[in-house]
Amino acid sequence: MKLVIGNRSYSSWSLRGWLAARQSGLAFETQVVPLYGENWDAVKGAIPELAPSAGKVPVLWHGDGVVWDSLAILEYLADKVGRDRYWPKQDDARALARAMVSEMHSSFGALRSELPFNLRMEPVAKPLNDSVRADVERILTLWAQARARFGQGGPFLFGTFSAADIFFAPVVVRFRQYGVPVPGFAAAYMDAIWEHEWLEAWRAAAADESWSIPHFDAAADV
Repeated sequence: MKLVIGNRSYSSWSLRGWLAARQSGLAFETQVVPLYGENWDAVKGAIPELAPSAGKVPVLWHGDGVVWDSLAILEYLADKVGRDRYWPKQDDARALARAMVSEMHSSFGALRSELPFNLRMEPVAKPLNDSVRADVERILTLWAQARARFGQGGPFLFGTFSAADIFFAPVVVRFRQYGVPVPGFAAAYMDAIWEHEWLEAWRAAAADESWSIPHFDAAADV
């Protein structure tokens, strides 16, 4: 398998796809595409691995098969290795996890826009507008519900590392980078994600990348 991702410092969806691939336990290679460089519109059209997704990342190639969109990639891999590797076994826990992942996949536009994913920036507290605060409160409510009902088996949302953690991992990065205040239970959860060996590996690889996207960096300025 080959997973095509964007710059690790900026691409939250690539992080989700990569974590999903790691969770599968299957061997895969990674191809990094430096997003939004000079003449990006022309460049992306010349990268055959991005053709099926119209230039978007991540893209998973498996033989002649191709899957794009991070949630589709996760579900494809779950079909390959068993859904219990990604989703809680209990029906009520799995129902909540699916709903949370779907909401994360489709919502929280204010958070995404105002607090762009950026591992190159130095952490700094950024004032939050009402729309972002509403997104943060909703996310914390979801985290609290998962942890209170199903988090007894470990430090993650449903105890053990799962699809829900894969999809909220970039939110943890955003909260840390922009100094979003969170209650103690959320801080403990965020520490567990931040210190997970896979996120540590992602951050180390991001630090080794030389590419910069100036307009993303400018958007992260307070």
